[in-house]
Amino acid sequence: MKKAVPSEGIYDARELGSPTMLFLGLQHMFAFFGATVLVPLLTGLSVQTTLFMAGACTLIFHFLFTKRMVPAFLGSSFAFLGGYAMIKASPAYADLPLEEQLAYANGGAIIGAIVCYTALALIIKAIGVKRTLKYLPPVVTSPMIICIGLSLAPSAIGNASQNWLLAIIAIAVVIIFNVWGKGIFNIVPILMGVIISYVIAVVAQLAGAGGAWAGQIDFSTVANASWVGLPPIMFPKFDFTAIMIMAPICLATMMEHIGDISAISATTKKNFVEEPGLWRTLLGDGWMSALSLAVGGPPNTTYGENTGVLALSKVFDPRVVRIGAAYAVIFGFMPKIAAIINTMPTAIIGGISFMLYGMISAIGVRNMYENHVSLAKSRNLIIVSVVLVCGLGISEGITFAIGGTDITLTGMAIAAIVGIILNAVLPGKDYEYGKDPEADTNQGIAIGARPSRD
Repeated sequence: MKKAVPSEGIYDARELGSPTMLFLGLQHMFAFFGATVLVPLLTGLSVQTTLFMAGACTLIFHFLFTKRMVPAFLGSSFAFLGGYAMIKASPAYADLPLEEQLAYANGGAIIGAIVCYTALALIIKAIGVKRTLKYLPPVVTSPMIICIGLSLAPSAIGNASQNWLLAIIAIAVVIIFNVWGKGIFNIVPILMGVIISYVIAVVAQLAGAGGAWAGQIDFSTVANASWVGLPPIMFPKFDFTAIMIMAPICLATMMEHIGDISAISATTKKNFVEEPGLWRTLLGDGWMSALSLAVGGPPNTTYGENTGVLALSKVFDPRVVRIGAAYAVIFGFMPKIAAIINTMPTAIIGGISFMLYGMISAIGVRNMYENHVSLAKSRNLIIVSVVLVCGLGISEGITFAIGGTDITLTGMAIAAIVGIILNAVLPGKDYEYGKDPEADTNQGIAIGARPSRD
């Protein structure tokens, strides 16, 4: 008989039995699945490689960096979508084939992940969290998150316009499950939005619907795909302009990571910031992103969806997260699954993006509110205003030559630099890590994750 889960939670899932552990692991895989596969669909990266690297990087993260203590899952980061879009639109890369554009984007993100995460991890280890994060408060990082979401809005509109009815159905399903869903369905509204709208699109096409419904799904690639095969590999390319486009986004994802680890600590009632240590988890997150990027996957991030599963199931054993990661690795060796996912109509991607991109910006606003960033204070108003204008207004960046080489600083890079400088120079502050644990938890709510309804 299945053992009841005590109210304080279960820290060793083996007492529930192997069948229950396998189911719990499958639940974790489905929680991250919808959002993770959406990133390659939006960027052009390989779904198969993305799934494989999400699972593999999660396992390595657990065994090499967290002492097998932290029940965190690493999935595709939505924060970098803006960077991929900037690379494709940049004059330096616009005429290149998609694969080369993606290779340069991944190369830039690799440098950002290794340098930024390693630097912050070592600084935190040397001087502590509190002293480090005074230079990266919510008044700087929150408007950057807002810029990431708003910069992606035209892409969502363009994709949704391919079939507005289908896009609206996807949006409606996500809202319904997010607000009224029960149990596991409340945790995976994005996945349900994708599945239900996709089924409707298939039925409409098989029924012979015309107009925008006709020919939007091509099943020939599914029929030609094998059941078992190696994930495709794409090696990165490097140049300074791509680095300056992608690297500043790490400022937002590092804050996201800190918030996620704080949230997991609060959920499991264990202080993972202290042990195994925030510096270890940051280092693991950054280097696992670099590993994924090195073979053609997207950058990873700790997933808020799976923290929601922990809270729902009250099973806090990292073993069940590793089982979910093993499922992802298995799916990564199944090209037919990737082919099915790649038949997703553009309008569905637009509808889901409609929600996700808006959530990214809304989470930035929420972070400012929950971290008590008062725009009645002149310093805060100045910092937020300048960051927003730089991040959104300098669309093509600023290009200058050093040693005969053209270097482009994107609006996001300029926004990050100016925001950090203004925060350091202007007098006054209204956030200090460690004084308000609830605010610390909300400091980096997962970008792209489902916000709570509180």
